[in-house]
Amino acid sequence: MSEMQLNPIVVGSVIAKFRIQKGITQEVLSGLADIGRTHLSAIERGERKPTLETLYRISLALDIKMSTIITEIEKEIEKQ
Repeated sequence: MSEMQLNPIVVGSVIAKFRIQKGITQEVLSGLADIGRTHLSAIERGERKPTLETLYRISLALDIKMSTIITEIEKEIEKQ
């Protein structure tokens, strides 16, 4: 049985996609979300997984619902 785990690369790429669509830098997003830029960078690269709190802060900073980000992550996972 394979280990069930959320792919952090998918999570990071979805967050990066939304950030780029909004036309803001990692520096700006991390400031708005009150998280470190290196932390955001690691999330976007798939080296770290955001906590729910961090994902919530990112969604507020991007002015989108957290559920929108989750739905997009689920769509990407289904493609794989």
